[in-house]
Amino acid sequence: MSAETTTPFFNPLDEGYMENPYPHFGEMRDHDPAHLSLIDLWVLFKHDDVFRLLRDPSMSVMDDKIEIRDEARRAEMIEAAGGEFERDTSMLNTDPPDHTRLRRLVSKAFTPAAIQALRPRIQELVDGALDTMAANSGGDVVKELAFPLPFDVISEMLGMPESDKDQIAKWSGTIVKSLDPMLAIDAFAEIRAASDAMNAHIDGVIAWKRANPADDLLTALIQAEEDGDRLTSIELRDQVALLFIAGHETTVNLIGTGIYELLRNPDQAALWRDDPKLDVTAVDEMLRFVSPVQFSRRITLDEIEFQGKIIPKGMFVLAGLASSNHDPAKWGPTADDLDLRREGAGQHLSFGSGAHYCLGASLAKLEASIAMGSFLRRFPDAIVDEAGVAWNGRVNLRGLERLPISV
Repeated sequence: MSAETTTPFFNPLDEGYMENPYPHFGEMRDHDPAHLSLIDLWVLFKHDDVFRLLRDPSMSVMDDKIEIRDEARRAEMIEAAGGEFERDTSMLNTDPPDHTRLRRLVSKAFTPAAIQALRPRIQELVDGALDTMAANSGGDVVKELAFPLPFDVISEMLGMPESDKDQIAKWSGTIVKSLDPMLAIDAFAEIRAASDAMNAHIDGVIAWKRANPADDLLTALIQAEEDGDRLTSIELRDQVALLFIAGHETTVNLIGTGIYELLRNPDQAALWRDDPKLDVTAVDEMLRFVSPVQFSRRITLDEIEFQGKIIPKGMFVLAGLASSNHDPAKWGPTADDLDLRREGAGQHLSFGSGAHYCLGASLAKLEASIAMGSFLRRFPDAIVDEAGVAWNGRVNLRGLERLPISV
């Protein structure tokens, strides 16, 4: 912020933002913590405001509740996409009572016992990836560990048939660009095409699974019923798409960026390596520090006040999860430091809060704790090739595209 500027504006396109957005978040917390952006959406940066927004049951997550927005920009988006997108009926984009019904039907597969039963398979997949890296004296952590681990786990949980992993990954990576509302609209045609292709693929998988039921999550969702209630065909497809995409896109960033930050903080890496108890607790500090999902969103159903400002009814509001996770008002003067023994690290907001708290949180934590702990002990002398490190260019699902190391 220049000396002449009195109020900053949030700009994720600033030079250096992708590599390190936290100084910018700090500037916004200090000078305009409840911020009306240049594209008619509000952004909250302080922990207490974000926590309050996420837990407010009067808020919506449904875009059709938006009443105030940049209509010219919206028209451009629709034109670029070739028409309106079909409404997403996944839990992520649904309010109660439908959200409550959908979550109840899906959550049966995410009990603590069901997740813990995956531990041996997760360890097997991690060990296989680390064996390959050891044989090659290094490799790309993202390509060889951080991406395939959660992708394979959620694929096996769902019972997805063998298919073109690279193509599905490409569709998924394109679809999640829609979570960056501040970026240019030139990706919307690509997003629409990827979304249509993914939906067609999932529809085909569901048809195949109806004819070939098995002991897996997709079969359970097809058969799920409670009090005479079943998922419609569209609801079923949208829940599968959400579980499949969310089941790996965010954990990729936690594992890849987490390992990168541990290697940049060798004292913390040594703590984890030498203390098995940290296998359980350290992942919460990594979630706080890395914040693999940087923002969540709500739509106001009535006017509400934050920081002395009135946000009108029908406004799109971004909750700054990553900013809240680095807010000194919550975390003290070491908020920007990685501290694997931090008291209360589990109070981070990386999984959101309230009714929309991430259903897969326990799975993500198990995958990440096994992957990062195993990596640190297997490769205590790993070295990052900084020249080859590349960020993925996403504002919301911020993470690494490449993390080359030698071991």
